[in-house]
Formats: sequence, structure tokens, C-alpha cells
Amino acid sequence: MTTFMTDFVQHYGYLAVFVLMVLESACIPIPSEVTMVFGGALANAAFVATLTGTVHHLNFVAVGLVGTLGNLVGSYLAYWVGRVGGRPLVERWGKVIFLREHDLDRAEAWWARRGQVAVFLARLLPAFRTFISLPAGIGEMPLGTFTLYTILGCLPWTFALAGAGYALGGNWDTVVRNFKLFTVAGGALLLAVVVWWLARHARARREASTRPA
Repeated sequence: MTTFMTDFVQHYGYLAVFVLMVLESACIPIPSEVTMVFGGALANAAFVATLTGTVHHLNFVAVGLVGTLGNLVGSYLAYWVGRVGGRPLVERWGKVIFLREHDLDRAEAWWARRGQVAVFLARLLPAFRTFISLPAGIGEMPLGTFTLYTILGCLPWTFALAGAGYALGGNWDTVVRNFKLFTVAGGALLLAVVVWWLARHARARREASTRPA
């Protein structure tokens, strides 16, 4: 996957950065750290000089902005899936993970109070950032608000990664290797939340079934 992504970015430059970041924010688990760090490295003239074949010498600021734009477009796709499906979609499929109506009521109330902060912070966390747009759409967050907090969360992410790639040049892959720990930790945390949710509601269902009528 990494080789394919770097070849894609090397040959197609900003277009590749945009496409990969769109896919990453549209709930497709493509590692944005590879896209952005390598894109930033291609702004380093010394590193570009060592490459062969078709190479696009990119601009660091442009890489960060294109990455953010790609994230925003991909987020819109996931947002509208959630917005169009809405609560009926969750009610239909939520039973699979033991979601009950009062759980949805509580989730909607929480989202109304904390949704903006959730969108912003999730954009700074591996794994969570890929999927946060779906609940934003389901919760019917206003599009303008969603756009603002998505951009605010994406900008530091894309520029930090692109900056690291630009600074390290030919050693850009050290960031990706070290970043895997954070990605795994983020995925593990997300999985732990799901497992906790399933276990909690499975226990509640068992207790309800054994409770005297």
C-alpha cells in the first residue's frame, strides 16, 4: 500500500494528494500520514533531486492546503451518507449492536451539546478522524458548522505531517514508521469502545431477560 501511494503521489503530485485524502475522509482507511508526509518530502528540493522517473516538485504550503481540501470533500461524502440515512438508518441497523431508542435519544442530546468539539478533536486522532463525519451527518449538524470545525481540525493535521516530510526529506519514512504506534493505538481505542459498548448492552439484555416479570 505504501509503495503504491508514494508512486501515485510522485507521478501525479497535488492530484494524488487530493484523491487520497478524499478517500481517507470518506471512511476508507487509507493512511493519511503516508500521503501527507511524502507529499511534504516532495517539497524538499534535495530529496526530489535523488528521485528518478516522473517527479513532481511540490510546494509545502500547497500540499497542506490540498490535503485539507481533500479531507473536506471526503468528509462531505460521509456527512451526506449520514445525513440522508439519518436516524432511520441507525434505528434499522443499530439493533445489530444493541442500540435502543433511548440510547439514540441520549446520543442525540449529547451530540447537540458536544458535537462541534467532537468533530474538531476527532480530526486530530488516528482512526477516529476517518469516521467522525458519519455521526455528524446523522446528528444533522449544520453544514456550515461542520465545515468550520472540519477545516480547523484538518489544517493542523495536514500541515504538521507535510512539515515533517519537508524537514526530513529523504528520511520521511521514519515519521511513518514511528507513526504506526499512534495509528495502532487509535484503532485499538476505537475497537475497545465498540467492544465495551457491545458487552455493556449484551449484559443489559441478559439481565432484562432473566428479570422476573
